[in-house]
Amino acid sequence: MQLVIGGAFAGKRDIVRKKHKEFSWVSSYHNDLLSNWDLKWQDGTTLVLEGWERWVKQQLEKEVEDTVIRSEFSRLFQCFLEEERLRNGCIVLIMLEVGRGIVPIEEDERRFRDLAGWILQDAAKLAEEVQYVWHGMAKRLK
Repeated sequence: MQLVIGGAFAGKRDIVRKKHKEFSWVSSYHNDLLSNWDLKWQDGTTLVLEGWERWVKQQLEKEVEDTVIRSEFSRLFQCFLEEERLRNGCIVLIMLEVGRGIVPIEEDERRFRDLAGWILQDAAKLAEEVQYVWHGMAKRLK
């Protein structure tokens, strides 16, 4: 599993497209459901999942316990690792860096920022490769 992190419009997609050839793309920006990731992954392609901040916000609307949400995403990441192994394929997570150290005034925005950060940390721990993208340039962190 690979993780590509960066701010909005920093060039994350371009970095992924340069590295991989054929894609199955799952995007919350196109109203794709995260739960359908396995149905959209075509053989011989790299599965790319983007728009995690929207999927996190959807979970925040359904669940009051942050630990439950974090555990659900963590289980999903474990599932990705297993599926990569079974399919001998590659999964790339494109995640938006949220906050940059700024603490929102509104409690619900702080909750979102914190949870998104924890989920990103969990993904980074499990990822084989982590890249940070800024101004169209990638720096490998792991």
